[in-house]
Amino acid sequence: MTYDAFIIGGGAAGMSCALVLGSAKPKPYATDKHIAIVTHQRTSHLQNALFNNVLGLTPGTLGKDILESGKTQLQDCYPHVDQIAKEKVKSIEKTADGFTITTNKNTYQSKIVVVAVGYTNLMTIKGLEAYVAPHPRAAIEKERIWLKNNDHLVANGLYVAGTLAGWRSQFAIACGSGAQVATDILTLWNNGQHTKVHDKV
Repeated sequence: MTYDAFIIGGGAAGMSCALVLGSAKPKPYATDKHIAIVTHQRTSHLQNALFNNVLGLTPGTLGKDILESGKTQLQDCYPHVDQIAKEKVKSIEKTADGFTITTNKNTYQSKIVVVAVGYTNLMTIKGLEAYVAPHPRAAIEKERIWLKNNDHLVANGLYVAGTLAGWRSQFAIACGSGAQVATDILTLWNNGQHTKVHDKV
C-alpha cells in the first residue's frame, strides 16, 4: 500500500499534524486517504518538559504524559491513522510517485512525507542532508539545525514541521506548526481550495 501522507515523529508537531489530518476523514477529499505516523518519541524534548504556560493544559502537566495521551487520543478518535511504533526512520528517498521511507525494520511508500523530528544535530535521516542548515532561531552554541523550507515546504511533497522547520522550541508553536502543515496538505487534497477542520458543539 502507498500512503497519502506519512508523518515522521510522534512529538508535538507530528502528533498535531496526525490529529488534524485524521479528523478530516468525513470530508469527501480525505475519506479515502491513507495516513501513517512513526511515533518514535525517545528523543522528543517533551520527555522532560513541564507545562505551566500553555493555554488549555492544566498547570503542572508533564510532557511525557502528553506523549502517551496523544497516542491514545489519536487511536481513540481517528483509528484509521496507522501508528507505527518502535521503528526509527533511517532514510527518505525520492521516487517517481513520491517517497520511499526506510526504517530499521520496514520500508514504506508515500506520496507525501512530513518530517517532524527534533532539531538537534544528531538527526541522521539519510536523504535530507542537502536541506540541513544551522537553525535560525536557536543559540549558535547549541548547534541546532533546521531543514530549509518555504512555509514548511522543503521540496515537492516533502514537508517539515516544528522546531526542525525553523521555529523556536515552544510547545504551542510546535503544535501550531504541525497543524499548519496538516491544513496545507488538506488544501492540496481539496484541489487547492483552502480548508481546515473544525468540530462544533
